[in-house]
Amino acid sequence: MFNQANLFILILLVIGIIAKNQSLMVATGFLLLIKLLGVDSKFLSTIGTKGINWGVTVITIAVLVPIATGEIGFKQLADALKSAYAWIALGAGMVVALIAKSGLSLLAEDPHITTALVIGTILAVALFNGVAVGPLIGAGIAYLAMQIVKLFST
Repeated sequence: MFNQANLFILILLVIGIIAKNQSLMVATGFLLLIKLLGVDSKFLSTIGTKGINWGVTVITIAVLVPIATGEIGFKQLADALKSAYAWIALGAGMVVALIAKSGLSLLAEDPHITTALVIGTILAVALFNGVAVGPLIGAGIAYLAMQIVKLFST
C-alpha cells in the first residue's frame, strides 16, 4: 500500500492543500481513493489514455453552454466578428490548436517528456494558481522550442 507512487500523490495532495488549489486536491484525492479501493488496475490505464480527451470534451461543453442557453447567438457572433479583438482571439485559438497537435506528436514520439510536463504543470497550478490545461499545449510549446533549438544547432 505505501509505495513511491502513493507517497508522490500524497505529497502532491499536501501541495494542493497548502496552495489552496481545488483542482489539484480533487485530482490527487480521487487518485488516492481509486488506489485505496484497489480498483486502480481497472481504471488508471483508461483514465491515463483517455482522460485528456475527456477533459477537453468537458471544457468544450462548458464553453458551449452560453450557446446552448441562448445567451450567445448569431447576432452576438456577427457583432463579435466586427471587433479586431475577436479576430485576434480566432487566430489565437487556431494557433493554440495547431501547437497542441504538435504536442500530441511529441508525447507519442517521446513519452518520457511527459514527466517534465506533468511536473511543470503541477508547479504552475500549485505555486502560481495556474490552470491544468498545460500538458498538451506545454508539449506543443516544448516541441516548437525543440525545433528552434535544432534549427540553430545544425
